Amino acid sequence: MRTIEEILAIRTAEEFSEAALELFRFQSRACLPYATYLALIGVEPSEVKRVDDIPCLPIEIFKSQKVYCGPQPAEKCFTSSATTGMTPSRHYMAHLADYEATFTAAYEQFYEGMPIYALLPCYLEREGSSLVYMADRLISRYGGGFFLDDYDHLVEVLEADPRPKILLGVSYALLDLAERYARPLHNTIVMETGGMKGRRKELPKAELHRVLCGAFGVERIHSEYGMAELTSQGYSDGNGVFRTPPWMRVLTRDINDPFSLVGEGVRGGVNVIDLANRYSCAFIQTQDVGRVWADGSFALEGRITGADIRGCNLLIEK
Repeated sequence: MRTIEEILAIRTAEEFSEAALELFRFQSRACLPYATYLALIGVEPSEVKRVDDIPCLPIEIFKSQKVYCGPQPAEKCFTSSATTGMTPSRHYMAHLADYEATFTAAYEQFYEGMPIYALLPCYLEREGSSLVYMADRLISRYGGGFFLDDYDHLVEVLEADPRPKILLGVSYALLDLAERYARPLHNTIVMETGGMKGRRKELPKAELHRVLCGAFGVERIHSEYGMAELTSQGYSDGNGVFRTPPWMRVLTRDINDPFSLVGEGVRGGVNVIDLANRYSCAFIQTQDVGRVWADGSFALEGRITGADIRGCNLLIEK
């Protein structure tokens, strides 16, 4: 098993492939839900020789099974946000220090340690948010602050801080801010982390970004791609194109055949390989839809229709 430092030091495609196959061999034995899934779909781990042939675990299984293979009890269990009546996913984190090292390395790669002002009211109102944990540690390291619904104070501190900085917000809260305090935000990157969380009507991403650009006087809106089931994040600096750190890779699969990958630029279901998920499952079949380009960047185009009921149910009821 590679250390988190060795994972974060990955730079080349060859290094990624070697580490991914090594981690697959470990998790196919040690992670019981993943091992059971592989047996149910008839995959013999010893016969998997290429990264593209590694099966990805349907993300729904994080809701019903304990996807964990750490050497000791997990230090933290992060949970996904879920609407009323839905079961949240659970991601058991063996070492919080690994999570902190991972999101810090990615943030420094893309944003060089800029201060963060976080507008995440719905996340602060619940326990177990990995996003809140990440933002809190990055704020402690680089400066900034958390804001619930005190928009007056948020605008004041943004205007008073002359440094280049990031305003990170959930979509509905950024729209609320835009409606109440539309004004140019100087030296500020506006970054949305998605989701109306049932608070407002969903908007197409392009429309959301158009409204926010107009309100805050910025040329483009940045985005963060992450989820409770992952340890790493991807970032977009505009136009909906995301990039990942070297230890994370996005692939796309045929929506009607989850075991077949599709080519460059072809619309498909999103699979994520996150090598920082050392002690859960690094190979995840998400419910997102998107396209991946030759350089590894990707764009999201929504969710698979009926994803909550059409996903693989081999383990969900077990």
